[in-house]
Amino acid sequence: MGKRDITVKIAEGKFNYRVGAIIIDSGKILMARNIDSPFYYTVGGRIQFGESAHEAVLREAFEETQIHFEIDRLAYVHENFFTMEMDKEIYHEVCLFFLFKPNILVRGIEHSTFKEEEYGDVELHWLPIDKLQNLQLYPEFFKSELINPAKETKYFVTKNDITTLM
Repeated sequence: MGKRDITVKIAEGKFNYRVGAIIIDSGKILMARNIDSPFYYTVGGRIQFGESAHEAVLREAFEETQIHFEIDRLAYVHENFFTMEMDKEIYHEVCLFFLFKPNILVRGIEHSTFKEEEYGDVELHWLPIDKLQNLQLYPEFFKSELINPAKETKYFVTKNDITTLM
Protein backbone atom coordinates (compact mmCIF):
# COMPACT_ATOMS: atom_id res chain seq x y z
CA MET A 1 0.00 0.00 0.00
CA GLY A 2 1.36 3.43 -0.97
CA LYS A 3 1.87 6.37 1.31
CA ARG A 4 -1.09 8.58 2.11
CA ASP A 5 -1.27 12.37 1.88
CA ILE A 6 -1.55 14.11 5.22
CA THR A 7 -5.11 15.37 5.02
CA VAL A 8 -7.09 14.58 8.13
CA LYS A 9 -10.89 14.72 8.18
CA ILE A 10 -12.39 15.81 11.51
CA ALA A 11 -15.93 16.81 12.46
CA GLU A 12 -15.29 20.52 11.85
CA GLY A 13 -13.51 20.13 8.51
CA LYS A 14 -10.08 19.04 7.27
CA PHE A 15 -6.47 19.60 8.29
CA ASN A 16 -4.06 19.73 5.37
CA TYR A 17 -0.24 19.64 5.48
CA ARG A 18 1.41 20.72 2.24
CA VAL A 19 4.50 22.16 0.59
CA GLY A 20 5.08 24.67 -2.20
CA ALA A 21 8.09 25.25 -4.45
CA ILE A 22 9.18 28.79 -5.23
CA ILE A 23 10.87 28.39 -8.62
CA ILE A 24 12.15 31.71 -9.95
CA ASP A 25 14.02 32.45 -13.16
CA SER A 26 14.64 35.75 -14.98
CA GLY A 27 12.18 37.73 -12.85
CA LYS A 28 9.39 35.18 -13.27
CA ILE A 29 7.91 32.53 -10.98
CA LEU A 30 6.67 29.16 -12.18
CA MET A 31 3.06 28.68 -11.04
CA ALA A 32 0.38 26.08 -11.71
CA ARG A 33 -3.27 26.60 -12.64
CA ASN A 34 -6.13 24.16 -13.04
CA ILE A 35 -7.47 24.74 -16.56
CA ASP A 36 -10.97 25.32 -15.15
CA SER A 37 -9.85 27.88 -12.55
CA PRO A 38 -8.62 31.48 -12.63
CA PHE A 39 -6.30 30.92 -9.61
CA TYR A 40 -2.57 30.30 -9.82
CA TYR A 41 -0.69 28.41 -7.10
CA THR A 42 2.81 27.09 -6.53
CA VAL A 43 4.14 23.82 -7.80
CA GLY A 44 3.79 21.47 -4.84
CA GLY A 45 1.23 19.45 -2.96
CA ARG A 46 0.47 17.44 0.11
CA ILE A 47 3.12 15.84 2.26
CA GLN A 48 2.77 12.08 2.57
CA PHE A 49 2.79 10.31 5.92
CA GLY A 50 6.39 9.46 6.90
CA GLU A 51 7.87 11.95 4.42
CA SER A 52 9.76 15.10 5.45
CA ALA A 53 8.71 18.45 4.03
CA HIS A 54 12.05 18.60 2.14
CA GLU A 55 11.42 15.21 0.57
CA ALA A 56 7.84 16.16 -0.30
CA VAL A 57 8.64 19.44 -2.05
CA LEU A 58 11.39 17.81 -4.12
CA ARG A 59 9.08 14.89 -5.03
CA GLU A 60 6.19 17.18 -5.95
CA ALA A 61 8.40 19.48 -8.03
CA PHE A 62 9.79 16.52 -9.95
CA GLU A 63 6.33 15.00 -10.49
CA GLU A 64 5.04 18.27 -11.93
CA THR A 65 8.10 19.42 -13.94
CA GLN A 66 10.22 16.28 -14.50
CA ILE A 67 13.23 18.29 -13.26
CA HIS A 68 15.40 17.50 -10.23
CA PHE A 69 15.86 20.61 -8.09
CA GLU A 70 17.88 21.63 -5.06
CA ILE A 71 16.38 23.54 -2.17
CA ASP A 72 17.92 26.87 -1.23
CA ARG A 73 15.95 27.41 1.99
CA LEU A 74 12.59 27.48 3.75
CA ALA A 75 11.19 30.91 2.84
CA TYR A 76 7.62 31.04 4.19
CA VAL A 77 5.32 29.22 6.56
CA HIS A 78 1.64 29.86 5.82
CA GLU A 79 -1.13 28.80 8.15
CA ASN A 80 -4.38 29.21 6.25
CA PHE A 81 -8.00 28.89 7.36
CA PHE A 82 -10.44 28.79 4.44
CA THR A 83 -13.53 27.19 2.94
CA MET A 84 -13.04 25.29 -0.31
CA GLU A 85 -15.48 26.66 -2.88
CA MET A 86 -15.93 23.33 -4.70
CA ASP A 87 -17.20 21.31 -1.75
CA LYS A 88 -17.77 23.97 0.96
CA GLU A 89 -15.35 22.05 3.22
CA ILE A 90 -13.62 24.08 5.98
CA TYR A 91 -9.81 23.72 5.97
CA HIS A 92 -7.02 24.41 8.41
CA GLU A 93 -3.89 24.16 6.29
CA VAL A 94 -0.20 24.53 7.03
CA CYS A 95 2.01 25.05 4.00
CA LEU A 96 5.80 25.32 3.93
CA PHE A 97 7.14 27.24 0.92
CA PHE A 98 10.71 26.43 -0.11
CA LEU A 99 12.82 28.69 -2.32
CA PHE A 100 14.63 26.56 -4.89
CA LYS A 101 18.15 27.12 -6.21
CA PRO A 102 18.36 28.36 -9.82
CA ASN A 103 18.22 25.57 -12.40
CA ILE A 104 18.75 26.35 -16.08
CA LEU A 105 16.57 23.37 -17.09
CA VAL A 106 13.42 25.24 -15.99
CA ARG A 107 13.72 27.54 -18.99
CA GLY A 108 12.48 24.66 -21.15
CA ILE A 109 9.12 24.62 -19.38
CA GLU A 110 6.57 26.48 -21.49
CA HIS A 111 2.89 25.99 -20.71
CA SER A 112 3.30 22.29 -19.99
CA THR A 113 0.32 20.35 -18.69
CA PHE A 114 0.06 17.48 -16.23
CA LYS A 115 -2.84 15.53 -14.75
CA GLU A 116 -3.79 15.81 -11.05
CA GLU A 117 -5.88 12.97 -9.62
CA GLU A 118 -8.29 15.28 -7.80
CA TYR A 119 -8.27 18.35 -10.04
CA GLY A 120 -7.82 17.22 -13.64
CA ASP A 121 -5.53 19.00 -16.10
CA VAL A 122 -3.09 21.51 -14.62
CA GLU A 123 -0.97 23.93 -16.66
CA LEU A 124 2.36 25.46 -15.67
CA HIS A 125 2.89 29.15 -16.41
CA TRP A 126 5.76 31.60 -16.00
CA LEU A 127 4.38 34.72 -14.35
CA PRO A 128 6.35 37.99 -14.16
CA ILE A 129 6.86 38.74 -10.47
CA ASP A 130 6.30 42.46 -11.04
CA LYS A 131 2.85 41.70 -12.57
CA LEU A 132 1.50 39.40 -9.83
CA GLN A 133 -0.65 42.23 -8.40
CA ASN A 134 -2.97 41.85 -11.39
CA LEU A 135 -3.50 38.09 -10.99
CA GLN A 136 -5.52 35.77 -8.76
CA LEU A 137 -2.95 33.66 -6.97
CA TYR A 138 -2.32 31.68 -3.81
CA PRO A 139 -0.87 32.74 -1.51
CA GLU A 140 -1.78 36.41 -1.89
CA PHE A 141 1.28 37.59 0.04
CA PHE A 142 3.50 36.47 -2.85
CA LYS A 143 2.33 39.60 -4.70
CA SER A 144 4.48 41.75 -2.43
CA GLU A 145 6.92 39.30 -0.84
CA LEU A 146 8.47 37.93 -4.03
CA ILE A 147 9.49 41.35 -5.35
CA ASN A 148 12.35 41.31 -2.86
CA PRO A 149 12.29 38.07 -0.80
CA ALA A 150 13.58 38.38 2.76
CA LYS A 151 16.61 36.37 3.85
CA GLU A 152 14.82 35.03 6.94
CA THR A 153 11.85 32.67 7.06
CA LYS A 154 8.53 34.51 7.47
CA TYR A 155 5.34 33.16 9.05
CA PHE A 156 1.94 34.28 7.76
CA VAL A 157 -1.55 33.43 9.01
CA THR A 158 -4.66 33.92 6.85
CA LYS A 159 -8.08 33.92 8.55
CA ASN A 160 -11.27 35.36 7.11
CA ASP A 161 -9.29 36.42 4.00
CA ILE A 162 -7.01 38.63 6.13
CA THR A 163 -3.30 37.75 6.07
CA THR A 164 -1.08 38.74 8.98
CA LEU A 165 2.69 38.53 9.27
CA MET A 166 3.32 36.99 12.67
